[in-house]
Amino acid sequence: MALFSIKNNKLLQLKERQIDLEKHLQSLVEENIQALFGLEFISTEFNLESFWLDTLAFDPGARSFVILEYKKVENFSLMDQGKTYLNLAIEHKDSLLQEYFEKTGKNLRRAEIDWSQTRVLFIGPKFTIYQKRALSPDLPFELWEVKIFENNIILYTPVLPVQKSTSNFKAKTMLSGQAAAEIKTFTIEQHYKKASPETTKLLDEVRERIRLIDSAIIEKPVGNYIGYKMSWYNFASIHVYRDKLRIEVRKNKLEKDKEKTFRKYPIQQYKWGKTQLWWIDVKSDKTIDYMIPVIKESYEAAPDK
Repeated sequence: MALFSIKNNKLLQLKERQIDLEKHLQSLVEENIQALFGLEFISTEFNLESFWLDTLAFDPGARSFVILEYKKVENFSLMDQGKTYLNLAIEHKDSLLQEYFEKTGKNLRRAEIDWSQTRVLFIGPKFTIYQKRALSPDLPFELWEVKIFENNIILYTPVLPVQKSTSNFKAKTMLSGQAAAEIKTFTIEQHYKKASPETTKLLDEVRERIRLIDSAIIEKPVGNYIGYKMSWYNFASIHVYRDKLRIEVRKNKLEKDKEKTFRKYPIQQYKWGKTQLWWIDVKSDKTIDYMIPVIKESYEAAPDK
């Protein structure tokens, strides 16, 4: 992706700089991990058995642990390393909980963690076509390409899976060991199975209209909902039921909810501040027309936009 600056109404392409050291990339992410991915930093070079995990982090929204690995070179096996790290995390749950307590001073119980959502993020300047094709929405791996330009401009871009989602059973067969038994991935199709034919039509329309807001919006199905984000922050989510959809948005005050139709959940406290969560039930096209401007308002206020 080319980046430009504007000078006297002329576009000047910014020159890309080479990332000097893998460690430099790691320190940039660790010092800004909240802004980049909405994660809580735990530790660097965390040791499990004979392996050293580059960065161990915690996702407060998903209540799960996240492993980040940095790669300056392209010749590494994404699948094998990812599977190994997932198994290490699942097999050493107490070690992860102990490390979290020692580094943050906060206690987490095993039962408070959603171990099924443990995932691995690979971060590097460039990934090969083979690595990108190995990426699947049925696996708990993410690829992020990083480019540094002149004027200290840095760009983090998620690599979207080339393959289409298949099924949770297929995902389990692609993993191995303890991770295959505990790690779960979810598909859009699984949410559609909950809906009646009438609700399915509503879901089709809501998904399409959210994606029309910005083509870069990421649609991410998880266990209880379909989330919509630009990077890490869900500005909207869809909960699918047989006879309705429940739409949730995040913003402290809704200006576009003129008729005060959205209802409040309790305010949630995050490191970037307090955020109000709102919801509305959708059973007809008229409700969709009303709520789309509110969803767009939440999108425009997202801290990762």
